[in-house]
Amino acid sequence: QVQLVESGGGLVQPGGSLTLSCAASGGVFSIGNIAWYRQTPGKQRELVATITPDGVTTYIDPVKGRFTISRNNAKKSMNLHMNNLKPEDTAVYYCNADITYFIVFDKRRGTYWGQGTQVAVSS
Repeated sequence: QVQLVESGGGLVQPGGSLTLSCAASGGVFSIGNIAWYRQTPGKQRELVATITPDGVTTYIDPVKGRFTISRNNAKKSMNLHMNNLKPEDTAVYYCNADITYFIVFDKRRGTYWGQGTQVAVSS
């Protein structure tokens, strides 16, 4: 069964840094587009950054120049490195990926979410 498992959240002071990690497991053949989202209570989940299999990245304006999305295709993992964190970055962060996986003698594709990891930026 395909899973995305996140790690790396926590409490950090304004101006600090955190790296979120997300690892895929469970018969994974390949990973397509990857994205990181975040969500605060009472608000919709917000797309933060994306990266294609070829490494092309996009970011929302509030995080440009501060966040870096990356991927390791061989290790089937992805990171979101966050610098100069601000209180408004406080949220639960989710990884999201298009995954092709093995099933019996075939391959199938689906979109999967990590379980979410809390990032809190506060002094």
